[in-house]
Amino acid sequence: MTERIVLRDLFGPRQDFSALPWRPFHPGVEVMRLYGGPESTQPDGPSAALLRYAPGASIPHHAHTGYEHIVVLQGSQRDERGTYESGTCLIHGEDTGHVVASDEGCVVLAVWLSPVRFAE
Repeated sequence: MTERIVLRDLFGPRQDFSALPWRPFHPGVEVMRLYGGPESTQPDGPSAALLRYAPGASIPHHAHTGYEHIVVLQGSQRDERGTYESGTCLIHGEDTGHVVASDEGCVVLAVWLSPVRFAE
């Protein structure tokens, strides 16, 4: 497990996320886990990751089983309630849910207390 990760200039034009070790997450969406998640010793506990959406990509409806914080770092993403540009922080409470998409593509920082539950 990585003990320290430094991500500089998250909102600046110099940030280039392309060199990070991205892995497939959903069609058109890649993940770079910062801590926690399925590969950790506590897969159901707190986690953080960067998510990179290709233009037009989406994540199907899911419910939050605990708080989730999203910070849009590049581009924009949207759900049923609106569109969120770079620099926006979203906080989703427990038992909320939505479908997320990005028309232009985006990179977001996601921090959650427990895994989401995808609709069947």
